[in-house]
Amino acid sequence: MKKNSNALPFKNKVCYGIGGLGYNSLGQTIGSFLMFFCTSIMGLSGTLVGIAIGIASLWDGISDPLVGNISDRAKNGRFGKRLKFMVVAIFLIGICNVLLWSMPKGSQGFMFCWLLFFLLLLETANTFWSTPYSALALDMAPDYNEQSKIQSYKTAFNIVGMILPSILMFFIMPSLSLGANSTEANQSGFITIALVNSLLVIFFGLITIFGSLKRVQTHVKYSQVKTEQHNFKKLMLGYFEVFKNSGFACVIAGYSIAQIATSFLTSVGMHLFTYCYHFSTAQISLLLILLFAGAIISQPFWVALSKRIDKKGALISALSLILLGIGLTLISFVFRQYVPSNFIYYFVIVCIFICGFGIGAMQSLPISMYADVVTLEQYKIGENKAGSYLGYYSFTYNLSNSISLLIIGILLDAIKFDSSQPIQALSVQTGLGTIVFCGCSIALACAILIFSRYKIKRADVLKAQMKIAEGKNFVNDQKNHDLDASK
Repeated sequence: MKKNSNALPFKNKVCYGIGGLGYNSLGQTIGSFLMFFCTSIMGLSGTLVGIAIGIASLWDGISDPLVGNISDRAKNGRFGKRLKFMVVAIFLIGICNVLLWSMPKGSQGFMFCWLLFFLLLLETANTFWSTPYSALALDMAPDYNEQSKIQSYKTAFNIVGMILPSILMFFIMPSLSLGANSTEANQSGFITIALVNSLLVIFFGLITIFGSLKRVQTHVKYSQVKTEQHNFKKLMLGYFEVFKNSGFACVIAGYSIAQIATSFLTSVGMHLFTYCYHFSTAQISLLLILLFAGAIISQPFWVALSKRIDKKGALISALSLILLGIGLTLISFVFRQYVPSNFIYYFVIVCIFICGFGIGAMQSLPISMYADVVTLEQYKIGENKAGSYLGYYSFTYNLSNSISLLIIGILLDAIKFDSSQPIQALSVQTGLGTIVFCGCSIALACAILIFSRYKIKRADVLKAQMKIAEGKNFVNDQKNHDLDASK
């Protein structure tokens, strides 16, 4: 059998993918525990937390197209276009993360300003890592199948990184002392977890940078893009232009809305399991570990299914499976007071594992579908704009995420959640359940409807890649076709 000349070596796939381990551990810690930390531990208003996280998330989205454009247009050097931004970013991420969780206890206004300031710094550093990092995968693995493979490596390490916060929580903070007098002890545990995450980001980030350096220097051929002034208004107008691409619109909107379900589940899930199910921190940690274990185990299944029924069919199947898991969890919530707690816990374990199995597809298929859209667009216009498009992709996700987090914060205050009370009123518990289950179900149903409109087929992408490899594009093919017709 002829060896694929476009195949990416195993070591490059591992070195690239492992960069997501520390970064996702840090991100998952923030996504899963920051809302709980600020409201339940520090006593900050849910609305203020939602505003701060929402503003930071929106800024993250706004900065993504700018950084994507910068990395596309950067000059090639020893570190290529992408790696030089990444090497600076990992150290900034590590420092800002520890300071974020070191928030001093004070007035609502002081804590809000501290939270907002360090979230904005952290999100800026995150953008200078994540946008070039994602675009680097498309540079290193231009082949259709190799893109799926490198994304599966990245996804596997990403999910391991997502599991780590639960493991750290299990060993560092096996129990929480709820109430107004437990702030210092609980905060110390979160700071320890933050320090570990920062060290992991730096260590694994350096492995990715120097493990990909030789590949970038010897194999990656960047097209030379004429340098232009970075005009934010022009970039935003470009955003609306690329959104006219139906394939891009389906992927970006479907993924962003599906991730709203994740925001509701992770941001309020800790409240739900702590105050409604009365699970211990160790039990909640185990649930989260099983959630992401299901996502890891599912990777070969979703890769195989996407080959059989294409990526669209596999992704819709995954979203439907998550919706089933959410529905079963809702049943456990309704009957939690009438069934033994041990039985409820084991039932929830099964439900969470089902959700995790479906989430596995969400970690790899949308970005792979996005790569297909970029490939078709490159064939159409003759230019690879992976970085800029990824910025627009991230902008939409962060816009929807900021809105959902703001809504979550307002809803926590609306149901009168009180961090000083270790046992919440039944009405508050009902409100927490409503926030989680309604938010997740509506978002998942909308995402399924959007992805059902995706029309790109494997054959279209393979044809475009073959033409690009031959140095052709749609415009040239059309000109040649017109010349042949005129003869």
